Amino acid sequence: MNDGPDPKRLSELEDRLKALRKSQEPAPRKESHVSQAQAGWRMVTELVVGLLLGFGIGYGLDSLFGTKPIFLILFTLFGFAGGVRAMMKSAAEIQQQNAQAGTKPAASAKTDDMKDD
Repeated sequence: MNDGPDPKRLSELEDRLKALRKSQEPAPRKESHVSQAQAGWRMVTELVVGLLLGFGIGYGLDSLFGTKPIFLILFTLFGFAGGVRAMMKSAAEIQQQNAQAGTKPAASAKTDDMKDD
């Protein structure tokens, strides 16, 4: 009688289990270009909306007070600053989501690929 398990059969069983686990493993998730385009359009929209709001408020105040270019220029600059601030918040939010998901930005992925060669 044999006292222990056959090592050859055990190694074959381990190989089959590894192959089965690997086949059932989910595919790695890749960042789609659609989500990056959506993020870009979101930031552009935030900037344009900030500019338009500033322009509208400035134009309204200028027509109300009769001082044509002063408030228009001032509030357009405020709108631009607000749009840039909103864009930076969106960029930080997207960066945080990528860090939590464990994905790399496209630029750093390219540099990592070059190091492997």
